[in-house]
Amino acid sequence: MEPLQHKTEENLNTVKFGENVRNPFKPTGAFIGASWFALLTGTAGYCIGLWNASMALNEKGYYFTILLFGLFAVISVQKSVRDRSEGLAVTDLYYGISWFATIAAMVLLTVGLWNAGITLSEKGFYAMAFCLSMFSAIAVQKNTRDAKMFEDKEL
Repeated sequence: MEPLQHKTEENLNTVKFGENVRNPFKPTGAFIGASWFALLTGTAGYCIGLWNASMALNEKGYYFTILLFGLFAVISVQKSVRDRSEGLAVTDLYYGISWFATIAAMVLLTVGLWNAGITLSEKGFYAMAFCLSMFSAIAVQKNTRDAKMFEDKEL
């Protein structure tokens, strides 16, 4: 694997729109907004569904904990994958634990929904809200990291 080269003014790719110059690697405001909207929609929908569910409080706690665990796990995976691709040191142990936690969150949700005494439409709702939350958490983390790189003028 080749180490990443630092970007300089000479080799920095830019796209010109009229008089505005925009780096194509910088996330757009629309993508940042869409990512945050998806994250808030997924997590709020999941939590509202739990609040209104007619299940025991310990079941609600289980599903809420799985959501939090999953969000943290996918952010850890995104960070460790990105760090490795940028040539930063990430131990194999942390990398493996990140992936294990992500898969474990998905399996725990699947097993919980499979055995839950709720309708199929409710099961589908929780599964889709969970997937939307996981994907959008990765996108938000990516956008946050990309935006930080441009603030620090590293790219």
